[in-house]
Amino acid sequence: VMTGAGLRAAVLPRPLPTPVLAYAIRHLGAVAGVEVTASHNPPRDNGYKVYLGDGSQIVPPADGEIAAAIADVGPLDGVARPDDGWETLGEEVLAAYLARTDAVLATGSPRTARVVYTAMHGVGTSVLTAAFDRAGFPAPVLVAEQAEPDPAFPTVAFPNPEEPGAMDLAFATARRTDPDIVIANDPDADRCAVAVPDPAAEGGWRMLRGDEVGALLAAHLVDRGVSGVFAESIVSSSLLGRIAAKAGLGHEETLTGFKWIARVDGLRYGYEEALGYCVDPDGVRDKDGITAALLVAELASVLKERGRTLLDLLDDLALAHGLHATDQLSVRVKDLSVISDAMARLREQPPTALAGLDVTSAEDLARGTELLPPTDGLRYHLRGARVIVRPSGTEPKLK
Repeated sequence: VMTGAGLRAAVLPRPLPTPVLAYAIRHLGAVAGVEVTASHNPPRDNGYKVYLGDGSQIVPPADGEIAAAIADVGPLDGVARPDDGWETLGEEVLAAYLARTDAVLATGSPRTARVVYTAMHGVGTSVLTAAFDRAGFPAPVLVAEQAEPDPAFPTVAFPNPEEPGAMDLAFATARRTDPDIVIANDPDADRCAVAVPDPAAEGGWRMLRGDEVGALLAAHLVDRGVSGVFAESIVSSSLLGRIAAKAGLGHEETLTGFKWIARVDGLRYGYEEALGYCVDPDGVRDKDGITAALLVAELASVLKERGRTLLDLLDDLALAHGLHATDQLSVRVKDLSVISDAMARLREQPPTALAGLDVTSAEDLARGTELLPPTDGLRYHLRGARVIVRPSGTEPKLK
């Protein structure tokens, strides 16, 4: 279709992670990029992500303009679709991306952490193992049942590391092999999940929340002496702001999604609680589960040399900045009107207390704020807490 419209179209050589595409757009000087993926969703939710030439995902008004163009398409037999004319790229783009991953790690840093890795039936295995080999880490132990791409995602109900049961095979592999950490990517490998040994946890392994990994990586970058702005979405933990302030670094909150985080001026590090981390914004202006995994492994290696763990560092952060606890409740629906009705009821009858804490103020984010454009969400400030209610941007869920 692209070629038929008179555009030069280039296809990546094989199924590859979304961050490789985001990198390739700027590397090749393309005006746009499209990634076809189910990401971390069930197979029936397969769709595509669109990037413009700056390597960031689309934001208004481009999304509306694209939707309008789709609506204007007439009969499909009128769409030109030549049999050839596009270009299939070689491995050079992937090689350039892998070379760029070197920028994530500190020169001479320890590379000793032993990792169990699952690609969650996605496309991450070959790229992550190549990046780890290039960096000099021990070869990750693969969760064999989930190592190769399979669009049916046969071993999980939802190929999302956050979903109950999704990490069972990874934990079983870890109990057999005794690694330092477990790392999981979602199927398109732009998200990164981390689990750590914990005798108090069921099965001996504990999943870290996205906010915990977000804070750990921020602390590691501060320890390395980075400069720039730390950014996060409004549904992520306020701990990042405390870490940035103590280090004398800038801090910004954005709407949910890396299409907003990646556009923060002077960005050095960005994350959101849904397991997304941008640790090399000069290379990939989006979340990147491959480079995030490298940085997690470096941090685990640094701590290992000191006889410490990621859980020890989380304790340090709580002592330095106060204990920050976060949780997410997701309500999955079949009828989307349930979500819109719930949002309408909350707007008409806002709560005065939640979990025994008084609501001190409420914001309807659909009206926008001084710092944020409008979005469908509600934010409640409580005494000692904060609650955000919003529809998921990618799934039929209220979060």
